[in-house]
Amino acid sequence: MRRLSPWSCVSFRLFGVVMLILLLATGCTGASTSQSLTRLEVAELIRDRYESEMHSLPLSKQRHYAQRLYRITGDPEYLFYNRLYAGNLVKSVRQDIDELLADEYYVQSRNQTMLESMPRRTERQIQRAQLLSEFEGMAFARSLLFRMIQLEYYGLLDWALGDESERVYQVLTEADFLGLVTHPNAIQHYAAQAANIAWFLHQLGIADYRDEFLSAFEHIYPSERDAVLSLNQYRNKIYGLTHVVIADSRYYQQPADEAALGWIADYFIANREQLLRDTTEDILAEVGISLMLLGNPEPEAVTQIQQALIQSFDVEHRMIPSPEGVFHLERGEHRNVLAIMLLAWPDVLVSGPRFLPEQISLPEQWILIEEE
Repeated sequence: MRRLSPWSCVSFRLFGVVMLILLLATGCTGASTSQSLTRLEVAELIRDRYESEMHSLPLSKQRHYAQRLYRITGDPEYLFYNRLYAGNLVKSVRQDIDELLADEYYVQSRNQTMLESMPRRTERQIQRAQLLSEFEGMAFARSLLFRMIQLEYYGLLDWALGDESERVYQVLTEADFLGLVTHPNAIQHYAAQAANIAWFLHQLGIADYRDEFLSAFEHIYPSERDAVLSLNQYRNKIYGLTHVVIADSRYYQQPADEAALGWIADYFIANREQLLRDTTEDILAEVGISLMLLGNPEPEAVTQIQQALIQSFDVEHRMIPSPEGVFHLERGEHRNVLAIMLLAWPDVLVSGPRFLPEQISLPEQWILIEEE
């Protein structure tokens, strides 16, 4: 597939530096001055900030950023972090395979370890840990599913599993994913991840629970109940819908199925004023991206979302802060890479990247791999 952008990291950073010097020279810093910038200029300034400090981010964030920028640009500059991450994926899955073959109780013991290490700082995290504890082996199965879909995206799944693919798939087929993705608590507190799980299972050929998930989702979140949802529940609903579209696109590798999911675009367009008022920049960016993945049926709606992101952009920090006004490079990566994507959306998406086994180096010890 042809590359979409001639941007290189060096020229891009140079542009960002020049832009910043000009803005500082004219005394134009702060969010209020972002109105004078175009959407591409904002995208370039955010990109300059992150790529000049990429070395300071953990591998999971480096991968999250580089994978998405590759899929909208095709720029080989982003292959390094993807290869590094792919090596960690292979190493971690093979370690699990070795343990599965050596210990018949490995799923249970590893699952318990993962449950005990889950964060419980917020009410949402507590509810998520409680939910996963109700399904035997689910914390481990969910982690394995995520790593396998990433390996499939990289073209490395068969190589990573080797001769033991049957045992690995057995773990996933034995897990009660249908019960999880249709559970009311999963949809109310874990909607985006539940959508991911339903689509990942389908993409790996394990099971197709997409319709069951959507039916359960619409039962809990019918449109007529929007007015009575709490702010957190409304945001969870919208975030869940965006992940249906994003997962269907294989995470920005191809357009989503307009025939099957066009109703989500219709819903977003019809409710855009509430979306602009009641959601965060992270969610707004995903709404805009979802509309683009569904063929951009109403460009004005996307333009409104882009303008809202530009309004939130802070020139001095070259990023969009959290809703609380915090400028934190690592915690803000998700929000800011999504903003880059929507503000600089390409005409054609790039699939992959896909690697050959000989292009991947396996680390001595794999680094903790965070999920989407």
